[in-house]
Amino acid sequence: IAALARLADVSEPTVNRFCRSLDCNGFPDFKLQIAQCLASGTPYVNSNVEPNDTVQDFAVKIFDMTLSALEDAKSNLDYDVLGRAIDALAGARKIEFHGLGASSSVALDAQHKFFRLNTPVVAYTDVMMQRMSAASASRGEVIVIISYTGRSFASIDVARLARESGATVIGITNPQSELARHCSLVIGVET
Repeated sequence: IAALARLADVSEPTVNRFCRSLDCNGFPDFKLQIAQCLASGTPYVNSNVEPNDTVQDFAVKIFDMTLSALEDAKSNLDYDVLGRAIDALAGARKIEFHGLGASSSVALDAQHKFFRLNTPVVAYTDVMMQRMSAASASRGEVIVIISYTGRSFASIDVARLARESGATVIGITNPQSELARHCSLVIGVET
């Protein structure tokens, strides 16, 4: 940080403030972000919408963040696990998508897309319905639980119930989360 401050002819605190303005926790985090972007070929995107941004500015920021998130997902995807999840879904007698909060819309969207596959499919966005369905699940059924953080006690409990009932549980979640530990397969989403 001292060398960079000297080269830029600014103080070390100014370098830190600059790094924080880019959504980094400081200079070490900034270096890590730069290294990750160079390794993946994805540019670092500052997503902060500022009060003086034009409509074009914030629209471009939203698109850039979306493209960056897709690139991250692609580079971190475990294709072996994805293949096993596809096989489980293709052979399922029934498919359920569970989501709470912001993940509810993802579950409902998945229901609409999978409806075309001639396999019974339903989405549950209510905890009580999720629990009842998980408790009555059986072999041949696949329950996909969508949770960005994987910390929701309700989702963790539903995954546990569904596994105990014999269903295959696919988690679309943080692979280090408690929810992931209760799933049959995990499609990782880094937080």
